[in-house]
Amino acid sequence: MQFLPKKDLLTLEELDRLSSAFIRMGVKKLRITGGEPLVRKGIMSYFRAMSRHLETGALRELTLTTNGSQLARFAGDLADCGVRRVNVSLDTLDVAKFQAITRWGRLAQVLEGIEAAKAAGLRVKINTVALKGFNETELFDLLAWCAAEDHDLTFIEVMPMGDMGEEMRLDQYWPLKDLRARLAERFTLSELSETTGGPARYFRINETGQKIGFITPLTHNFCESCNRVRLTCTGELFMCLGQEDNADLRAPLRASPDDALVESAIRAAIARKPKGHDFDYSRQKVAGQVSRHMSHTGG
Repeated sequence: MQFLPKKDLLTLEELDRLSSAFIRMGVKKLRITGGEPLVRKGIMSYFRAMSRHLETGALRELTLTTNGSQLARFAGDLADCGVRRVNVSLDTLDVAKFQAITRWGRLAQVLEGIEAAKAAGLRVKINTVALKGFNETELFDLLAWCAAEDHDLTFIEVMPMGDMGEEMRLDQYWPLKDLRARLAERFTLSELSETTGGPARYFRINETGQKIGFITPLTHNFCESCNRVRLTCTGELFMCLGQEDNADLRAPLRASPDDALVESAIRAAIARKPKGHDFDYSRQKVAGQVSRHMSHTGG
């Protein structure tokens, strides 16, 4: 990984200005993601700035996707800024496997952060990437843990992003239809009608009452029902996570003190939002692969 020069990054003030432009143009939900967004110096000043839009009602929801490592430190401040729920990325409850897949992580630190979030009144949703040969055997343990802790749980199919090699991606790919079939051997799943405007489809497990979601970019192309776009820390706007097309918002932002150029660039970008992505693992090859790593766009 190569770290970008500071001048390439949007300042927190620029992120405020861009976010406010989106909100002024009708965006109602804002999710801050990473990597781990809470490691950015001064990040709480941005959350405090966004809270003003919650107070006016222009913004309906301010949420966070996190790896949980900094939650013990910031959970209370996040709640004070109007954050009501967080998504925590957690692929395993095994200490050794957690350290291996995160390259540094301490599971105890993340669990402590999740407890701090609960204590602060934040609703916690666990996001788990389904990885064949890695967390297959933990399926029911994860489910039971989430039920006991009253966390929602969403499973995500591994996406072909970054130069990871076809063989590795194919080996890791665990279709969620297979995961669901395994769940159905023990539980009754009832599909829910709720939608967040994003990629997940939600179900209720009748026996436990808990809610689980499935994000299936490979087995189900959900793009036409997805109303989300993603802005990077350098001002690139990706209209679809599974496409290379993007729009530069940093240049128009810095070209003028008013937001006319930015708003025009946003409208032009949204008009190009695609109807679908091309991810495909069939025929023993990875099709529709996106060259950038997930860390480039965040998530």
